[in-house]
Amino acid sequence: MKLRRFLLRYYPPGIILEYQRRNGDIETKSIDLLTLSPESDVDALVDQIILEEPLLSDSKKDVVRKMIYKLMDKLDGHNRSRKFYLYKILRAHILPLTNCAFNKSGSKFITGSYDRTCRVWDTMTGDELVSLEGHRNVVYALAFNNPFGDKIITGSFDKTARIWDAESGQCLHVLVGHTTEIVCVAFSPRGTVAATGSMDRTAKLWSVDTGAIIATLEG
Repeated sequence: MKLRRFLLRYYPPGIILEYQRRNGDIETKSIDLLTLSPESDVDALVDQIILEEPLLSDSKKDVVRKMIYKLMDKLDGHNRSRKFYLYKILRAHILPLTNCAFNKSGSKFITGSYDRTCRVWDTMTGDELVSLEGHRNVVYALAFNNPFGDKIITGSFDKTARIWDAESGQCLHVLVGHTTEIVCVAFSPRGTVAATGSMDRTAKLWSVDTGAIIATLEG
């Protein structure tokens, strides 16, 4: 088989190889690039394509690289012409995420994960501001104390909830009382009371100032 030329396929993204068989027939073969994004590692992708595609040799790396960049430019322009488009991808947690929440202004957001941490992020830059560490199991539920945004509550499969200082990452209180996983958390509008819900079929109200239980709701 002899490679004749490359063709670009924009949607869905891919590269078409036109080649000639020994009998003279002209055929095409598709290299699908369905996961291509502005954050893709182009050099690694080129190496993978060259390794897996018998029609291509190392001498074609520059051609493949240029075609991938053309595809990325086209996809990026297409996304930005829409009302909504992919803004940023953050990969910091080492295990799957469970939840996320913004503060009221949208300047920060938090993520929870199976890696037992909650992380605070700057929305504009994507920088990690602080990592909240201390839970011994999955961090499943989380919330800011909006509209203030200076405290965070997290609920975990370790049966505890924690209240944190959103700026420093300091743990202010460990809320102990549930007998199974905590699956939902919230602050009251004034930020003085925190609520937790658990798989133990109860909800509890807590003092944000002291961390003490105010009430247990059953039934």
